[in-house]
Amino acid sequence: MKEMYRNPVLYYILVPAVLALWPLLIWAVYLPDAENSWQDEKKQYNEAQQIIEQILNVDPDRLQFANSGTNAAEFDYAVAVERTANVYGIPPADYKLSTGIIITSGGQKSQSANVTLKQVDIARFARFLSAIQLRWSNLQCSRVKLTRRKGLPDSWDVDLELKYYY
Repeated sequence: MKEMYRNPVLYYILVPAVLALWPLLIWAVYLPDAENSWQDEKKQYNEAQQIIEQILNVDPDRLQFANSGTNAAEFDYAVAVERTANVYGIPPADYKLSTGIIITSGGQKSQSANVTLKQVDIARFARFLSAIQLRWSNLQCSRVKLTRRKGLPDSWDVDLELKYYY
């Protein structure tokens, strides 16, 4: 066996064979794989562009906030609830907002608020709560009370207790 490795004829045949197979391997295996990966990346990019357009249609102020150069947007419960309710088709007559004062505890500022939504369906309420917490990450919902309205199949009164940490 050792003699076979010492034989220069083996290397004269093996090295050119490997060099000839390398482009064939690239053409048959690696190139199609790269093409598939490229197509997947293009598809993901197009899907992401559509999602970005939807986000900007729902909340165009995000683009202005990103270009402003400030670190944090000034939070206001009235603006947050109004914008989110408007996006999800909850008229101003169907929600009520009451806010507390800003409290500092242990160096952390916070403000609580109660939001009452009237005559909303579960899906609209879920989208409302999800969107308001997604938009303002320091906003937490500490309590939710759902009360079913009698005589209507999917109509609820919702009481939310929210707390924002500055």
